[in-house]
Amino acid sequence: MTQNAKSKSRSAARLAAVQAIYQQDMEGMKLAPLLHEFHEHRLGAEIEDAQYADAEVSFFDDIVSGVDARRDEIDAMIESRLASGWSLKRLDKTMHQILRCGTYELMARADVPVATAITEYVDVAHAFFDKKDAGFVNGLLDAIAKEVRR
Repeated sequence: MTQNAKSKSRSAARLAAVQAIYQQDMEGMKLAPLLHEFHEHRLGAEIEDAQYADAEVSFFDDIVSGVDARRDEIDAMIESRLASGWSLKRLDKTMHQILRCGTYELMARADVPVATAITEYVDVAHAFFDKKDAGFVNGLLDAIAKEVRR
């Protein structure tokens, strides 16, 4: 796999992980059936004439499993970086999942450079939000990176 192909497959894995964590949060799905659904029906599949990019499955699994296992720790880290008067409950649900996945990757994936992780989740944010909100993702993940990647 070329470096560019690996990069694209990791980008696809990150976007799919955000979607999976969102689905889990909304529906209360257990981890095993959630991963199974994405493996069988989403990763690299065609849905409503949209072709989903091939995602690096092991990378996707690590992010989703990691967020699932460390959700409380991740949420505490995110909440501690929110402005005074803000709480996780005030965050848009999609924004919350982007921040969870990005925080997990910064905490647990030392093999991924900080700049790469932050840029990738800012790109995911651009798919759902405007420039200001993507900037929020950048600032919050940068603050978390400074603590977890000293």
